[in-house]
Amino acid sequence: MISLNLNAVRAKQTESDEIAAAMADFWARPGGTFKELPPVRMKPRPSRRNWVDPETVLKRRPKPISAADRKALRKMVDAI
Repeated sequence: MISLNLNAVRAKQTESDEIAAAMADFWARPGGTFKELPPVRMKPRPSRRNWVDPETVLKRRPKPISAADRKALRKMVDAI
């Protein structure tokens, strides 16, 4: 272990020894094995929109003119 503060390393040495002994005890038991599982891929849910900005609604594209309306406009233009 690399540390600039050797006093902190020495203070944690007893705790480190206890953890090492517990690990050795686990591996020595008959069922002391582990299974490596694939990592969990979590996709965050998209944020929920509770409020719609009125400016956004106004910027939406208008519906296209229907074929019947186009014919009527052509007749009006030809009449002028």
